[in-house]
Amino acid sequence: MARKKIRWMDGAAPFLCVFLVSNFILSKFSMIPCRLVLLAALLLSRDADALQVIGGSVTVVQGDTATLPCHVTDTNDDLTQITWQRRTRAKPHNDNFITIQPGNRLQFVRGHDDRFKYIGNFNNKNGTLQLSNVTLKDEGSYTCIFTLFPSGNQKTEIPLNLLVPPFTNIKDNLPTLGTEEVLFATCTAAGSKPPAEVRWLTGALGDKVRTTTISTQYDNDTTTTVSSLFGVPTREINGHQVQCVISGDSLTKEETLPFTIQIYFSPTEVNISVISEDSFECVTEANPNANFTWSRSGQSFMQSAVKEEGAKLQLLSLTAYLNGLYQCEAANSYGIKHGQLYVHVASGACSAAWASFGLLLSLDVIGATWFFYKSGCFQKCLQQ
Repeated sequence: MARKKIRWMDGAAPFLCVFLVSNFILSKFSMIPCRLVLLAALLLSRDADALQVIGGSVTVVQGDTATLPCHVTDTNDDLTQITWQRRTRAKPHNDNFITIQPGNRLQFVRGHDDRFKYIGNFNNKNGTLQLSNVTLKDEGSYTCIFTLFPSGNQKTEIPLNLLVPPFTNIKDNLPTLGTEEVLFATCTAAGSKPPAEVRWLTGALGDKVRTTTISTQYDNDTTTTVSSLFGVPTREINGHQVQCVISGDSLTKEETLPFTIQIYFSPTEVNISVISEDSFECVTEANPNANFTWSRSGQSFMQSAVKEEGAKLQLLSLTAYLNGLYQCEAANSYGIKHGQLYVHVASGACSAAWASFGLLLSLDVIGATWFFYKSGCFQKCLQQ
């Protein structure tokens, strides 16, 4: 009971002074009972204690619309003006920037900003504002002030906090075939607030790869997080799929970026396979895939006799004109390899004979003779 009495006396001190002065005046000039003045003071005190200015903290994603709530409850005082102040990253000093007058008339104090919209109601003592396309510069503290009579100015502070989703990407480091550990790729979550978490899901690769993560914070409180994937660039690891997973408070859900590990290398040994008696195909392994070019040693192709389609070569007419050494070139940005094909078209029963030679092999007359001998074509041709 003692505590309640002390609080009442503290809140009623100004009104007690009014009561004492009024008691003196009325005792001299009036017959009105002094207890009426005391009753009025008590009523004013209770009304001031019940009055509340309602606000609240606001959190919004950058680019979205923020609602800054502010209204007065439990008072019958007259409202004469609503004033908004702010202290933000762009404007670090607290100052008035909006006033609202009777009739819902909104006025900007220092420059117009059409992103702000008054969505409250003056008659209902509601000063709520709406701010669209919120940027990081808008983050800060907003103060709503109600000018009431006879209570005076009543205010509340509304903190505005921003969430900034990161810009995400995976960068391939273009590793080439080798035996030493290298960087395969980096996964980046740039400019997020608060910091984002970045991690790799490597599945069956297990300890064949490892990861590192580095975060950098900037003056505007955003953070860039980079996670790197390392391993030995072998053909076995080439083509494996992994995932970079990015999560954080600024994202509504986890973001997953798929990535296929690419180990880059020049064309391996070039082989020429037989599709049919008059069709051949150049075969090699390379990453990126090789481009193929056919050529004929010492002579150009006659369009009516040969058809070239990438790795494939077709002899359109089996005539002696086609005899000679053909070369298939396989090339990508990392290197070039060659394969060779020797074609001999014989008359009669032996329609065509051929031999292929890989890189660094040259046509050997003895080897060619042996080939024709073993094929039986040589004997048949001699018999004719």
